[in-house]
Amino acid sequence: MSETKEQKPAKEIGSAAANDDIGKDVGVAKVVASEQTRDADPNRIPVVEFERVTKTYNAGDANAFTAIKDVSFVVEDKPDEGEFVGVLGPSGCGKSTILKLIAGLSPQHPPTTGSVKVLGKEIVGPGADRGMVFQDYTSFDHRTVLENVTFGLECHGVSRAIREELGRHWIEQVGLDVANDASKYPHELSGGMRQRVAIARSLILKPRVILMDEPFGALDPQTRLNMQDLLVELWRKVEATVFFVTHSIEEAVYLGDRVYVLSSSPGTLARELEVEPPNRPAAEMQREQEFQETIFYLRDLIAAEEALKQAGM
Repeated sequence: MSETKEQKPAKEIGSAAANDDIGKDVGVAKVVASEQTRDADPNRIPVVEFERVTKTYNAGDANAFTAIKDVSFVVEDKPDEGEFVGVLGPSGCGKSTILKLIAGLSPQHPPTTGSVKVLGKEIVGPGADRGMVFQDYTSFDHRTVLENVTFGLECHGVSRAIREELGRHWIEQVGLDVANDASKYPHELSGGMRQRVAIARSLILKPRVILMDEPFGALDPQTRLNMQDLLVELWRKVEATVFFVTHSIEEAVYLGDRVYVLSSSPGTLARELEVEPPNRPAAEMQREQEFQETIFYLRDLIAAEEALKQAGM
């Protein structure tokens, strides 16, 4: 029986045994120590840094709820490359809280304790250096595709001629047809097309960090695979750091250079995996045995975390 398929007690494969796995090869991935415990290049400022971050909602009240607790990690700067970070974990473990702390969005921001930094600076709120794409298509219904894509540039005072030129470029980059689609309104587009618009609207601002919260969750399976391939292609062009929250283990492993796995709430960093980069289409790579070994390992890990929560441990 494969090592990743052995049945183990919840405590043995849950967060309590994280250190036992360090250095273990699991299919297309390797379990590694947290970035916080490894030496970074002292000449480069990390792109994102969490230092002992806890977020408690309604702190001090009877209904107080701690979403994440004592989370620390460092995402290093990789010039001319960037890094794709997948975030996995049981439902309610604080994945979106981490994403929105980086975005500087209320009520997740600010953290209750600890610090969140982007490029060495404490986050004080939203900024143009961070772009965000949500699962629900956040297009403006009264604006055309071109007007939606160029909205951020308009807010920054970019002239109409320049922003429309850039807008047409990014409409093409995300696989839409400029001649046929630029003048359409959101209600005339499929779900996949609307998500392409949302991605173009984020990338046109050239953010240093791209934050994606279940962006493909509402898409049909084939469209989702196509969007994964598109995202890899675009990410390599923009060379940004991407944080990608998803419930799909396959998606996180395919897209991620690194995968963070959170424990059950309050979320802590239970595992960190370095993953082989995608070098072939998602539909092909996700069928391979080594890829599936990684999926089995993560599926068992997340199931163990959920069992620990149900057992009150």
